[in-house]
Amino acid sequence: MDDRVRGSFEVNGRRLSYLDFGGPGPVLIALHGHFSEGADFAPLAERLDFQWRVIALDQRGHGESDQAADYERSSYVGDVTAFLDHLGLAEVALLGHSLGGVNAYQFAARHPDRVTALIVEDIGAVCDIDLTFAKNLPDRVATRDGLVGALGTAAPYLEMTFRERAEGWGFSFDAADTVRSQQALSGDHWHDWLSVRCPTLLIRGMRSDELSAPHARDMAAKRSIRLIELPAGHVVHHDQPDAFAECVRRFLAPVDSITTP
Repeated sequence: MDDRVRGSFEVNGRRLSYLDFGGPGPVLIALHGHFSEGADFAPLAERLDFQWRVIALDQRGHGESDQAADYERSSYVGDVTAFLDHLGLAEVALLGHSLGGVNAYQFAARHPDRVTALIVEDIGAVCDIDLTFAKNLPDRVATRDGLVGALGTAAPYLEMTFRERAEGWGFSFDAADTVRSQQALSGDHWHDWLSVRCPTLLIRGMRSDELSAPHARDMAAKRSIRLIELPAGHVVHHDQPDAFAECVRRFLAPVDSITTP
C-alpha cells in the first residue's frame, strides 16, 4: 500500500513541494540530484517501511516545486532549513544524492545541531560538473516514446520527471535552470565537508563518472568515516536498490534521537 502524501510550503513567495511516504518510524529527509525529484526515493521508502519515515523534497526548480530566480549554494541550503522548520523538526537524519548530497553536507556543516546522521551518495568535496548532458536535452517531443528514444540509456533514470504539456512531452525541470544549478554546484567544497561533525556514510558507485575512487577514499580518510562502494553507476540507489537500502538501514540503526513531527 502506498501511503505517500504530497505537501507544500512557501519560501520567499515560492512554493516548494515534497512527498511524505508515511510510516511510524523516525524521519529521514531525502534530497535528490539534478534531473530528478522526490519521487525517485519511493523504492527506498518502501524498503525502509516502518523503520524510517522518508520525506523527500522536490528541490527548487524540480518536480512540483516552483522555478527559482537563482540556484546558488546558500539558496539550496536555506530551502532545507525552511523545510525542516515547516515540518516542525528540530533535528533529522539526512540523505542526499549528487546535488542533494552537497546540499545535505553543506546543511550539516552549517547547522550541526540539526543533523543526527548524514548519508552522501556519489558526490565529491570538489565538483566539476559536465554540462553536456543538460545542454543537449530535448526541449519538447511529440510522444512519450519519442522522449524515451531521444534519451536512450538515460531514460530509466529520468522517467519519473516526464510530463506531458500542451506543446508535447518534456520534464518537470527546466534544462536551462539545470545548467545554472550545475554551474553553481561546481567548485571546491572541502571546507564544508571537513566541518561536518555528525556520523556520516559515503556511498559510491564503482562505475560512477562523477565521483572517482581516489577522491572518495580521500574524503573518507580525512574525516575517518565509512565509505561503501557498490557495483553501480552514479545513481546508486537506482542501480542497486536493495543493497543501497540495506547500507542505509545498517548505518542508521544506532540513530535513535530523531524528533518526529
